[in-house]
Amino acid sequence: MHGLIGRGLVALLLGAGAFLHCALVQAQDFPGKPVKILVGFTPGGVPDITARLIAQKLSEKWKQPVTVENRPGAGSNIAAQAVASASPDGLTLLSVSSAHAIVPALYSKLPFDPLKDFAGITLTATGPALVIVSSKLPVKNMAEFIALAKSRPGQLNFSSAGTGSGSHFAVELLKSQAGLDMVHVPFKGIPEALNETIAGRVDLFISPFASAINLVKDGRARAIAVTSTQRVAELPDVPTVAESGVPDYKWIFWYGLLAPAKTPTKLIDQINADVGSILKTSEVRQRLRPLGTDALTSSPAEFDKLIADEVASFVRLSRAAGIKME
Repeated sequence: MHGLIGRGLVALLLGAGAFLHCALVQAQDFPGKPVKILVGFTPGGVPDITARLIAQKLSEKWKQPVTVENRPGAGSNIAAQAVASASPDGLTLLSVSSAHAIVPALYSKLPFDPLKDFAGITLTATGPALVIVSSKLPVKNMAEFIALAKSRPGQLNFSSAGTGSGSHFAVELLKSQAGLDMVHVPFKGIPEALNETIAGRVDLFISPFASAINLVKDGRARAIAVTSTQRVAELPDVPTVAESGVPDYKWIFWYGLLAPAKTPTKLIDQINADVGSILKTSEVRQRLRPLGTDALTSSPAEFDKLIADEVASFVRLSRAAGIKME
């Protein structure tokens, strides 16, 4: 009997050892197959641009095709749902923006959980926004705009890329901190919201830096403030909102990579290390800098915490402003 137990124990240990060896080989050989990065937005935005820069370099490093697939729609939820339900093998990733953390504040029912159904890999970039105003307004800076808005409560308006978008929340935060009463005019996307403001049919729009920087430099759009805590090198004469009379105001768009939940930690750590080495290269940093975007890395745990903190913040702001999609 003892011999049978002994042989059974040996077999069990050998089996466990073989399993661990297989898992180790699998991690060492990763990816071994083509990898796909999904983006929940149309081509040309920062989530798309960063994903393509990373994909190109990963393809070279991994000796496997790494492709980017755009699946826009439903506030980026279509792409998120596809990745949430994908196999947790590290072969299907999601390039996200801060919009990912806004979703729980807008929808009471979702086909996925923005926190539980994903594993953070790394933050990839951050960038500020620009406060753009109509050329028809008699203001030269943020302080003058605030004074004008307070003298005309409920008369000035602001555009956004849609109800519940980052550009919507950015203005709601400004309204809350500066004590402003303005009317929301939502559009279908950033280009429409920006163009309507430039044309003077809307008074203000808080635009992602990358979308407005060239228009500002060409003189077609008027930027009165930047939403980061420090001025940006590309527009050194444009002050921050905090400098302009709203000391606590800060709005930063962030971007990162997620994997399906239950993706093995070894794979998450390997992707984190490989992507991190790419983001630290001068080539990638120089490609992102003209967009007012800084390449930035984090640990998986740090990125998970950032998303959780942002979700809580957006939920509070949506309740205070009465923002809901349903």
